[in-house]
Amino acid sequence: MADSSPVQARPGAPGPELSAVLFTRRPPRPRVVVKADLLPAVSLLSLIGVLGIPLGWVWSLLAPPERVRVFDGGQLIPLQLESWHRFDDLAIYTLLGLGAGVVTGVAVWMLRERRGPVIMIAAVLGGLLAAWLGVQMGVAFANSAYAVTTTPNVGEVIERAPRVESMWVLVAQPLGTALAYGLLAGWNGRDDLGRRLG
Repeated sequence: MADSSPVQARPGAPGPELSAVLFTRRPPRPRVVVKADLLPAVSLLSLIGVLGIPLGWVWSLLAPPERVRVFDGGQLIPLQLESWHRFDDLAIYTLLGLGAGVVTGVAVWMLRERRGPVIMIAAVLGGLLAAWLGVQMGVAFANSAYAVTTTPNVGEVIERAPRVESMWVLVAQPLGTALAYGLLAGWNGRDDLGRRLG
């Protein structure tokens, strides 16, 4: 005859609830995808880099020229308070680059199936390339807009084209991209940044 008495647990032995907690398998943490994201990252870097051309064009329209007076020997002396426009040129480009970087970071974050450090690095490097290309093209656009076609006379006031006198402006766009992307990644809170939901 079968024994119907309840099975007694040994003292100190884990109960079923504790053993279920101790021996449950956790899903593996997702790894960084490098190979699959490499070609899209290069394409993204190139696309963001090309966006420096319209950025430079917008800067050439917004940056104020410096009014200078022509003196003997071709010496150009700025009029009173006009030398402040040199700072204005830097500040305008920095703000444009920072804004473009934030927009780029948010737009790249929307590529849900490609989220991760590879795409973020590509976006930041693309922002650096765009900032450099924007400076080069912006100065070229400004020089063509404010070109002096005739030799100025002594005492004449002319407008000198805007220029970027510090290369520190190149930091603004990649910094904006990294900050926007990093804040969105931190806000996400998923191990895979939501790639599997894409």
